[in-house]
Amino acid sequence: MRNYTTQMDAARKGILTQEIKTVAEKEHMETNKLMKLVAEGKVAICANKNHKALNPEGVGSMLRTKINVNLGVSRDCKDYNIEMQKVMSAVELGAEAIMDLSSHGDTQPFRRKLTSECPAMIGTVPVYDSVIHYQRDLATLTAQDFLDVIRMHAEDGVDFVTLHCGITRKTIEQIKKHKRKMNIVSRGGSLVFAWMSMTGEENPFYEYYDEILDICEEYDVTISLGDACRPGCLADATDVCQIEELVRLGELTKRAWDHNVQVMVEGPGHVPLDQVAANMKVQQTICMGAPFYVLGPIVTDIAPGYDHITSAIGGAVAAMNGASFLCYVTPAEHLALPNVEDTKQGIIASKIAAHAADIAKGIPGARDIDDKMADARRVLDWDAQFECALDPETAKAIRDSRKPEDDHSDTCSMCGKFCAVRSMNKALAGEYIDIL
Repeated sequence: MRNYTTQMDAARKGILTQEIKTVAEKEHMETNKLMKLVAEGKVAICANKNHKALNPEGVGSMLRTKINVNLGVSRDCKDYNIEMQKVMSAVELGAEAIMDLSSHGDTQPFRRKLTSECPAMIGTVPVYDSVIHYQRDLATLTAQDFLDVIRMHAEDGVDFVTLHCGITRKTIEQIKKHKRKMNIVSRGGSLVFAWMSMTGEENPFYEYYDEILDICEEYDVTISLGDACRPGCLADATDVCQIEELVRLGELTKRAWDHNVQVMVEGPGHVPLDQVAANMKVQQTICMGAPFYVLGPIVTDIAPGYDHITSAIGGAVAAMNGASFLCYVTPAEHLALPNVEDTKQGIIASKIAAHAADIAKGIPGARDIDDKMADARRVLDWDAQFECALDPETAKAIRDSRKPEDDHSDTCSMCGKFCAVRSMNKALAGEYIDIL
């Protein structure tokens, strides 16, 4: 019988949960230090008590940077078997979280399958599911309808929910007055904005926040405070709408912590490279060190088909400066629902960004694998190099497709006997160096 409600409640009571113990081992951190961070809200361990298959992870700037993979069906692409392939591929490639953003069909069986079989953290956006679940137009839904869907997701074992609590009726006037280039690009944020516009009522996720906190505390669901006003283009970055919403998210963070509910705060978005670090520092101050979960950031608007690269550039800088959690972006961003290959490309790009940031932050042990790779390269041990690679399969396939000649098979087909590593090894060993 649990004598605590959430991981935060347990940490504040000095109770060492299995989840805290597991995360401490993974992060090479003393349990007392981790418990203090969880108690303060600087680390979130997203672990719904009903998610039995979970292999828990911690999210916080002083831990390894984690990555999230978005997937889910849409009206035009509705094969749940393909989505499950993406899930298994994502877990295999090292993603720590999966967000089911399905916007079509009967979503509950897939969500329950995820929480019964998937070891990664599972997140959802209940406002999407509200329209699908009730099969009614947005304007006909009530605040209670939205709350009931949050409860349903909590009961299904979802570890974190994105809720767009930070926009209010005041935001409607701001958006009209400030004439953003891209307005609101958050799908959930636009739905809440549309609901408020059509009904004339206040944002239910803001107005009934205390009731939502009760649900989240009961099931130990972490709230991911959605940034409805995140910039959707460089021109809108770090503007009044974005920053004022962030201030409100800081207030909501404190209210959640008062309920022992864990919080992550979501961040931009499209941001010029020179503004990324400043965005991270502002969030850390306003939201009192709560874990920051960023989409990208995407650092240029002109690379459709390559946005996994634009987001990896922004993600590395963001994580180096305090972001805890990177939401992957695929080559299909802005263009289509990602397929299995897009998902893989997005994950690899995001993992590179996260790993590069962890090295820069000095996370204990982060660079060990890079040093191991250097040792393997120095002695031209190709199998050992593949073992160190983020994507061994692709690395091996490239080498095998363009094999070197037999008389220099220890090198690669780019340099052959001109290989600097081969020449240096022979020179230092006092051997003759044949080039032709």
